[in-house]
Amino acid sequence: MKNEISKAERTRQLIIEKTAGIFNTKGYAGTSLSDLTDATGLTKGSIYGNFENKEEVALACFDYNLAKINTAVQQLISEAGSFTDKLLVYTRAYHSMTGIEFPEGGCPILNTAVDADDTNNLLKDRVAKAILAWKKRLIDLIKGGIEAGEFTADTHPEQLALSLIALIEGGIMIAKATNSPNSLNKVLKTVEFLIRHQKS
Repeated sequence: MKNEISKAERTRQLIIEKTAGIFNTKGYAGTSLSDLTDATGLTKGSIYGNFENKEEVALACFDYNLAKINTAVQQLISEAGSFTDKLLVYTRAYHSMTGIEFPEGGCPILNTAVDADDTNNLLKDRVAKAILAWKKRLIDLIKGGIEAGEFTADTHPEQLALSLIALIEGGIMIAKATNSPNSLNKVLKTVEFLIRHQKS
């Protein structure tokens, strides 16, 4: 029985790894069952024997893509010394979308938010939770900076956190729509300015 469970888990992981880039590039509606079977080499029955439906695969793929980014960013943050440097990690990580290894298709938060808006409540909810979790991580860093005396006491953690997220995701959207990675880098300069401007 242990081997059967292990095999099922391996199959699920294979499906996620082989299709995560497809969902992140083509979106939920644009990804077909044949895309999944072609990418995995599995039959429809095998895919739906491990996932209830295409939506469940898409949700698992979003989690997988998001985890890749979060893990890479958190590693850089753990290596940074000051709270200022920890926040500035985002300007390095997102620089031209090459600072860390992004999933195929780019940022899953932006891609899935646009793809799922008004069409898929489960995916939309997953994106909302990802943004709220990101906001909390930033708020914690900003509050840490205030307590350490790095940032001024009148810094507004939630306002700053939301502004940083909006600038980063907006910069990615502009860069993607105009096929101009440098547009993102210009926006990230504003992110850096906002972070450094909080210094006491």
